[in-house]
Amino acid sequence: MAKTIVTTDNLAQYNAELTDKSPEQIVQWALSVAKNPIITTNFRPYEAAILHLVTRLRPDITVLFVDSGYNTDATYRYAQSLIRDLNLNVVTYIPAQTRAFRDVAMGGIPDVDSPLHAEFTEQVKLEPFRRALGELDPDVWFNAIRKDQTEFRGALDVLSLSKDGVLKVAPLFHLSEAELDAYQEQHGLPNEFDYFDPTKVLAHRECGLHTQL
Repeated sequence: MAKTIVTTDNLAQYNAELTDKSPEQIVQWALSVAKNPIITTNFRPYEAAILHLVTRLRPDITVLFVDSGYNTDATYRYAQSLIRDLNLNVVTYIPAQTRAFRDVAMGGIPDVDSPLHAEFTEQVKLEPFRRALGELDPDVWFNAIRKDQTEFRGALDVLSLSKDGVLKVAPLFHLSEAELDAYQEQHGLPNEFDYFDPTKVLAHRECGLHTQL
């Protein structure tokens, strides 16, 4: 798959050009340079906003959901409602090993300070994501990261490049939770806060997805 016009050499230039653009304008621009775009989701809080924003402009876009197997019942119900109401073209990837076997082998979810936690993260999130990206072969990857979520993300920008050169686009990067609340209320979108990511545990931690892929 040919990559987009954005490279490490001109990344800063394109980020500067998109600084004052609205989320919708950012999506429009990214779709104009994309040949095989995808959007990733974990159906965490405020995911309805990014899914609605992108699928309004590209209804058939592939929506990648890597299901760790550790989501709450509320998250799965939220996912079902968004898939139905937004008519999402979802492709689901799961870990190669079952949760039941892993729970026995690792004694449940390893603590973040445990040496097993890195292997746990690799099994339930990073390996399925790498497999998905390899098989789907996207050139543009829409995601919902925002600068106010973690210190690491605050140092990023609307556009970034994966280690394999896939253009990662974060249309909501500069938005606050209050602005997301307003967007979701305007469009009648649901939200769900009973969410747990076993690879992060703490809100300010990175799960490794945007630091390693």
